[in-house]
Amino acid sequence: MTITWNDSIPIYRQLHQRVVAMILDGALNEGDPLPSVRQVAADFQINPLTVSKAYQELVDERLVEKRRGLGMFVIEGAREELLKSERERFLREEWPALYARLQRLGLDLKTLLRETQADPEKPA
Repeated sequence: MTITWNDSIPIYRQLHQRVVAMILDGALNEGDPLPSVRQVAADFQINPLTVSKAYQELVDERLVEKRRGLGMFVIEGAREELLKSERERFLREEWPALYARLQRLGLDLKTLLRETQADPEKPA
């Protein structure tokens, strides 16, 4: 597994975002353990404190829980809560600009769906 780090975003935030994406994508399910801090630090050659900070944010957001002596685990309901918050964030932060661009380009929902269905392998 390789990660290309973005220099403009702190590594702990990128690691946090990666774990969130894994939960949303179903790569990490409720009850699944997260890789250990030491393992992630070794795999990506980053400071263990950076991993701990990312994991602590996930705990603070009530997406994972610490189990003494066992590690960190995805809590029940984490995916549903993430879907809800990510949908709200998308509609608040990303959709207005996307909608404005679609309007400028004269694209409507029918056209977008037709183009997507005509060539499902076409990159978005």
